[in-house]
Amino acid sequence: MEKLSDFWVNHATLPASWMWGIFGVVVIALLMWDLLFFNRKNEEPNLFHTLVVCIIYILAGCLFGVFVMYEHGLEKGLLFFTGFLVEKSLSLDNIFVISLIFSSLQVPRKYQHRVLFWGILGAIVMRALLIWVGDTLIKEFHGILYLFSAFLLYTGVKMMVHKSEETKDFRDRHLYKAVSKFFHVTHQIRGEHFMIKKGGHYFITPLFFALILIETMDVIFALDSIPAIFLITQDVFIIYTSNIFAILGLRALYFLLEAAVNRFKYLKDALAIILIFIGSKIFLPFAGIEVSAPWSLGVTFGLIAGGILLSLYKTRGEEKA
Repeated sequence: MEKLSDFWVNHATLPASWMWGIFGVVVIALLMWDLLFFNRKNEEPNLFHTLVVCIIYILAGCLFGVFVMYEHGLEKGLLFFTGFLVEKSLSLDNIFVISLIFSSLQVPRKYQHRVLFWGILGAIVMRALLIWVGDTLIKEFHGILYLFSAFLLYTGVKMMVHKSEETKDFRDRHLYKAVSKFFHVTHQIRGEHFMIKKGGHYFITPLFFALILIETMDVIFALDSIPAIFLITQDVFIIYTSNIFAILGLRALYFLLEAAVNRFKYLKDALAIILIFIGSKIFLPFAGIEVSAPWSLGVTFGLIAGGILLSLYKTRGEEKA
């Protein structure tokens, strides 16, 4: 009988173009389903609805990971799951910032899903551009991986040292003021509209303003996650697909966790250790230490699970209050 480890390797794999094509079809199908089902009406999403959507997106990512494992072997599949897990975890920081943006701009909850849907579409394009730039830089100058490593080590240490979150009104920030200089802005909500015409001029509403800020912040957060996944693997297909499957469910995850995101106070420490771990991997072979794909996935999953469980345990009194 064929061994399980051999099963993932001893068969023909689909051509790369077919893999990209299947990925594209799956993503388009998920977005169309999301648009017609989750984004059908402007209403506040309920908990059950949001939970179902969140589970479906996570299952879709996991099934695609199994598909990658079947077509390209166990190691590639584990690398996909590691990238998916890292990106999904780092997106919790996005959730905190998104919540801060919506509360500062007073965007009604029933319109927030519309902003996040278009934000995810923008993120799909921006991640493709950033990954292409990263891949080009690595091919031209492979030593840039050491710069990525140093950056992640610095970011991880900084996250552990500076644990306090900036919670002041987002309108006081430089990014908000910079956007205001380039656009006419109205602070009035005009239904689901991103832009209105008034007095011969087009004004952006708080919905479109929030979309610009969320897209900008996503690029800033990607400057952490993209170097991290390039240090996990340099396979562009694994990098991009794991990134996109992780962010596709960000909107449902936001509505599911927005009220409880502040309870995950120890998750930031876990993410900091993960970044330090990933950043140090490139130097470990010099010490005779090789970190395999299963170990990378195991360490990443263990740290994230530990950070979440410890946070929930330590803050259980706050939930009751």
